[in-house]
Amino acid sequence: MSQVNQLDASLNKHLDRRKARDMFRSLTLVPPGTADFSSNAYLSLSAQPSVKQTFLSRLQDAAHANTPSLLGSGGSRLLDGNSPKAEALEKTLAAFHSAPASLLFNSAMDANVGLFSCVPQPDDVVLYDELVHASIHDGMRLSRAAEKLSFAHSTVWSTEENVEHGKGKPESLETVLVGLLSRPGGHLFKSGERNVFISVEGVYSMDGDVCPLKDITNCVERWLPKGNGLVIVDEAHSLGVFGERGQGLVSELGLEDRVWARVMGFGKAMGCSGGLILCSDITRSYLINYARTLIYTTAMALPSLISIEVAYEFMMSGGAEPLVHRLRNLVKNAHCLLMEMYERLKPPSHLLRVSLVEPKSSIIPVFTDHPRSLAGYCQQNGFMVRPIVSPTVPKGTERIRLCLHAANTVDEAVGIVSAIESWVVSQMNVSKSRL
Repeated sequence: MSQVNQLDASLNKHLDRRKARDMFRSLTLVPPGTADFSSNAYLSLSAQPSVKQTFLSRLQDAAHANTPSLLGSGGSRLLDGNSPKAEALEKTLAAFHSAPASLLFNSAMDANVGLFSCVPQPDDVVLYDELVHASIHDGMRLSRAAEKLSFAHSTVWSTEENVEHGKGKPESLETVLVGLLSRPGGHLFKSGERNVFISVEGVYSMDGDVCPLKDITNCVERWLPKGNGLVIVDEAHSLGVFGERGQGLVSELGLEDRVWARVMGFGKAMGCSGGLILCSDITRSYLINYARTLIYTTAMALPSLISIEVAYEFMMSGGAEPLVHRLRNLVKNAHCLLMEMYERLKPPSHLLRVSLVEPKSSIIPVFTDHPRSLAGYCQQNGFMVRPIVSPTVPKGTERIRLCLHAANTVDEAVGIVSAIESWVVSQMNVSKSRL
């Protein structure tokens, strides 16, 4: 057997093991006419006629002007890929988000990897919520930071620690901070000589819960009063749907001056692609010099820059506010329908579990031990939802994730809940027939 065939055989064994654990992934296409309860395009901006028309008009203007970078930028930002459009856009977005400066990346993943891999220095420590995005973990793996320590998800104060977080499990942010300050060398953190980076998300994409950001900043400032506690907020899922005109959770809470950096992702509510780091001028300059995901990649082409510009202009003008209002009503309605169904059927926990707490974001997790079966049934009935399984979520928390959008209708919400109900009833009937 050739070396290549040996490698294929070895790789196939890994794939077979993943299939046996029901963790195999594959690419699929969404059938036309399927109701979308899966994508992250919460505001459905691509369905807005004015947004589409403005984008196409500006693209056509650029084509008529024989813009050389229309199809591609031609290089990285440090070579030939920079443009007046990119620099103007960065200044506009920094001003809109009340930040000193900003820097564009090809994706929020690139932004996170670039930021976490190069900024923390060898004596620094990164503390991170145990449920932060994979891109943050990738950045931390490349980081020179002395340690990366997790804390229990959205658990800030030591008095809040959940009984489930016992020995070997993440503890509260305060407990981790106090432990760091109490160990040998902790005085260097107390004095401000070494930095502690604290990584959280505005909205967590799997559970749809909102970060207790005020408590986070209060805790950090209490134990690190020298200003060396540097909070980083990933706002990929809060941009566009939180804050005045969609500025994000940090702005909604008025914490712009207390959060060291924000990572914005344009692939969710903004309906386009790309990422942005909001930061100080010095941090921006440092990233330009050291962030490998910026230095060694071809910069975004003009169509991407125009799409970001158009989406932001629509949001800045207040055009998205009716969409946000509609979206919140749809989420509330869908959750009520789910709760009514859940209370009526009282299904066993392995089939279905729904949180009683009203969602604060566009995401409603529906927990089940059989996510592939439930998702497949919904898809067969014209509703696109996806199964979410380990390792994307911790084992035992498998689910389908309902992502609602401004373009969804009340009838579609009724339909998806009815489909879930039909699946639950069929599974309960199968269980009864086996008794």
